[in-house]
Amino acid sequence: MLTSKQRAFLRSLATTEDTIVMVGKGGMSDQIINQADDALTARELIKGKVLETADIDSREAAELIAAKTGADVVQVIGSKFVLFRRNTQAPKIELPKARKKR
Repeated sequence: MLTSKQRAFLRSLATTEDTIVMVGKGGMSDQIINQADDALTARELIKGKVLETADIDSREAAELIAAKTGADVVQVIGSKFVLFRRNTQAPKIELPKARKKR
């Protein structure tokens, strides 16, 4: 689970990322899930887009991909979404530390 500080950090990193996952009129397929899974393993942070012709909205698509890949939904704005999943073998992104509760 990401903290709000970590989410804000990841949102700032995502502004420079290219959109690499596209959900179109074919809807959510295993190929899209596999593409997102591979990209999350390689990059940890990915940006996706749901086209107007799709029969699913961006929030649903982001949550479905996140559930099937074990990722966290960082942000959904309009037709775009950002997902994050830590690569345990070779981490690329160092998240800000979560503050300990007293």
